[in-house]
Amino acid sequence: MQVIACLSWGDVADVFKALDDRTRRLILDGLAVRDGQTLFEICGLLAIQHGLGSSRQAISQHLAVLEDAGLVTTERRGRTKLHYFNREPLAVISRRWPTARKDTPRGSISPVST
Repeated sequence: MQVIACLSWGDVADVFKALDDRTRRLILDGLAVRDGQTLFEICGLLAIQHGLGSSRQAISQHLAVLEDAGLVTTERRGRTKLHYFNREPLAVISRRWPTARKDTPRGSISPVST
Protein backbone atom coordinates (compact mmCIF):
# COMPACT_ATOMS: atom_id res chain seq x y z
CA MET A 1 0.00 0.00 0.00
CA GLN A 2 1.04 3.56 -0.70
CA VAL A 3 2.08 5.76 2.21
CA ILE A 4 2.39 9.51 1.77
CA ALA A 5 4.95 11.16 4.03
CA CYS A 6 4.61 14.75 2.84
CA LEU A 7 1.91 16.49 0.82
CA SER A 8 2.57 19.46 -1.42
CA TRP A 9 0.05 22.30 -1.61
CA GLY A 10 -1.32 20.80 -4.83
CA ASP A 11 -1.75 17.44 -3.13
CA VAL A 12 -3.57 19.06 -0.21
CA ALA A 13 -5.89 20.78 -2.68
CA ASP A 14 -6.56 17.42 -4.37
CA VAL A 15 -7.51 15.90 -1.01
CA PHE A 16 -9.95 18.74 -0.26
CA LYS A 17 -11.42 18.53 -3.78
CA ALA A 18 -11.87 14.78 -3.41
CA LEU A 19 -13.66 15.27 -0.09
CA ASP A 20 -15.93 17.95 -1.58
CA ASP A 21 -18.27 15.34 -3.05
CA ARG A 22 -20.89 13.54 -0.95
CA THR A 23 -20.60 10.27 -2.91
CA ARG A 24 -16.84 10.16 -2.41
CA ARG A 25 -17.26 10.82 1.32
CA LEU A 26 -19.77 7.95 1.49
CA ILE A 27 -17.30 5.69 -0.31
CA LEU A 28 -14.63 6.55 2.27
CA ASP A 29 -17.14 5.96 5.08
CA GLY A 30 -17.81 2.50 3.68
CA LEU A 31 -14.10 1.71 3.36
CA ALA A 32 -13.49 3.00 6.89
CA VAL A 33 -15.96 0.40 8.16
CA ARG A 34 -14.60 -2.41 5.99
CA ASP A 35 -11.44 -2.06 3.92
CA GLY A 36 -10.65 -4.17 0.87
CA GLN A 37 -13.94 -3.87 -1.01
CA THR A 38 -14.46 -4.47 -4.71
CA LEU A 39 -16.23 -2.01 -7.01
CA PHE A 40 -19.28 -4.30 -6.94
CA GLU A 41 -19.37 -4.25 -3.13
CA ILE A 42 -18.97 -0.46 -3.00
CA CYS A 43 -21.80 0.02 -5.53
CA GLY A 44 -24.03 -2.31 -3.51
CA LEU A 45 -23.27 -0.49 -0.28
CA LEU A 46 -24.09 2.89 -1.82
CA ALA A 47 -27.34 1.59 -3.33
CA ILE A 48 -28.60 -0.30 -0.28
CA GLN A 49 -27.46 1.90 2.61
CA HIS A 50 -27.65 5.32 0.96
CA GLY A 51 -30.13 4.90 -1.90
CA LEU A 52 -27.63 6.04 -4.52
CA GLY A 53 -28.33 4.63 -7.97
CA SER A 54 -25.04 5.65 -9.56
CA SER A 55 -23.63 3.48 -12.34
CA ARG A 56 -20.54 1.34 -11.84
CA GLN A 57 -18.74 3.69 -14.25
CA ALA A 58 -19.64 6.75 -12.14
CA ILE A 59 -18.46 5.04 -8.93
CA SER A 60 -15.28 3.95 -10.70
CA GLN A 61 -14.62 7.59 -11.64
CA HIS A 62 -15.18 8.66 -8.02
CA LEU A 63 -12.71 5.97 -6.90
CA ALA A 64 -10.17 7.28 -9.43
CA VAL A 65 -10.44 10.80 -7.95
CA LEU A 66 -9.96 9.38 -4.44
CA GLU A 67 -6.99 7.32 -5.63
CA ASP A 68 -5.40 10.33 -7.37
CA ALA A 69 -5.73 12.27 -4.09
CA GLY A 70 -4.04 9.41 -2.23
CA LEU A 71 -7.13 8.65 -0.12
CA VAL A 72 -7.70 5.23 -1.70
CA THR A 73 -5.14 2.61 -2.61
CA THR A 74 -5.80 -0.52 -4.61
CA GLU A 75 -4.53 -4.06 -4.73
CA ARG A 76 -5.10 -6.56 -7.51
CA ARG A 77 -5.84 -10.17 -6.67
CA GLY A 78 -6.21 -11.94 -9.96
CA ARG A 79 -9.02 -10.20 -11.80
CA THR A 80 -10.32 -8.60 -8.60
CA LYS A 81 -9.35 -5.07 -7.61
CA LEU A 82 -9.64 -4.29 -3.89
CA HIS A 83 -9.94 -0.73 -2.57
CA TYR A 84 -8.47 0.46 0.73
CA PHE A 85 -8.89 3.72 2.66
CA ASN A 86 -5.52 5.45 3.13
CA ARG A 87 -5.86 7.81 6.09
CA GLU A 88 -2.35 9.25 5.80
CA PRO A 89 -3.27 12.33 3.68
CA LEU A 90 -5.85 13.28 6.31
CA ALA A 91 -3.31 12.75 9.08
CA VAL A 92 -0.82 15.02 7.29
CA ILE A 93 -3.45 17.77 7.03
CA SER A 94 -4.41 17.26 10.66
CA ARG A 95 -0.79 17.62 11.76
CA ARG A 96 -0.49 20.86 9.79
CA TRP A 97 -3.43 22.42 11.61
CA PRO A 98 -3.46 20.81 15.04
CA THR A 99 -6.13 21.56 17.60
CA ALA A 100 -5.63 24.64 19.77
CA ARG A 101 -3.17 24.32 22.61
CA LYS A 102 -4.38 24.94 26.14
CA ASP A 103 -2.01 27.91 26.52
CA THR A 104 -3.40 29.63 23.39
CA PRO A 105 -6.34 31.98 24.10
CA ARG A 106 -9.51 30.95 22.27
CA GLY A 107 -9.95 32.84 19.02
CA SER A 108 -6.32 33.87 18.69
CA ILE A 109 -4.21 32.75 15.80
CA SER A 110 -1.15 30.72 16.68
CA PRO A 111 1.78 30.60 14.25
CA VAL A 112 2.03 27.59 11.97
CA SER A 113 5.43 26.20 11.13
CA THR A 114 6.03 25.46 7.47
